[in-house]
Amino acid sequence: MSFFIKLIETTDSERRALENLPKVHAMINHGLTLEEYQTFLHDMYHIVWNFCPIMASAASRCSDDFRQVRYRLYESIESEKGHEAWVFDDLLAVGGDAEKAKATLPSLPVQSMIAFNYNAVERVHPCSVIGMLYTLEVVSSVYGGRVATAISRAIGIPGPRGFTFLDSHASMDLDHMAKLTELVKTIEAPAAQQAIINATRVNFWLFGQVFSQPVFNQPATARAA
Repeated sequence: MSFFIKLIETTDSERRALENLPKVHAMINHGLTLEEYQTFLHDMYHIVWNFCPIMASAASRCSDDFRQVRYRLYESIESEKGHEAWVFDDLLAVGGDAEKAKATLPSLPVQSMIAFNYNAVERVHPCSVIGMLYTLEVVSSVYGGRVATAISRAIGIPGPRGFTFLDSHASMDLDHMAKLTELVKTIEAPAAQQAIINATRVNFWLFGQVFSQPVFNQPATARAA
């Protein structure tokens, strides 16, 4: 069995648990309210803002045994840099307070998700970053386009205005997934494989926690100066 197949099989229960959450199911099929979408974009801004720094941290810790991971991360950083500006512009386009999104913390699950990924690449194994990549690219490529269409209809704002990030990543991440698949197949070290599996399971679970309550929770605590 290839490691990629093992990764799919050992993390599929977490992916399905995310998909089956009532709020996620409703979002995919019926969209969100305008306020919920604004809050969702607030959370996404912070995930995307930290995406490249987490990859950079992992790349800096990859030994030559994992040079193929390091090189793939360099490509991903170049491809993903600046995408938080897309989320920022989408938030503005749907009437959200983008400056407040910058100045306030995201939801507790997103804070936990960001912290977990920094810790995983710095203290567990740099290949843990692949678990983050796999989770977010699966979510984007499988659900991004459907979610954008459903939300657009629900709030009465036709795309692409306000949906640049979701629409673009629905197509971009199909290509990213193909490249990630090939990368994962090259990883044979048991410690790296275990770190990737664990990071994937945790990222699916933490992302699901964003939708685990009837309404989104968004702390309004300002960032420290």
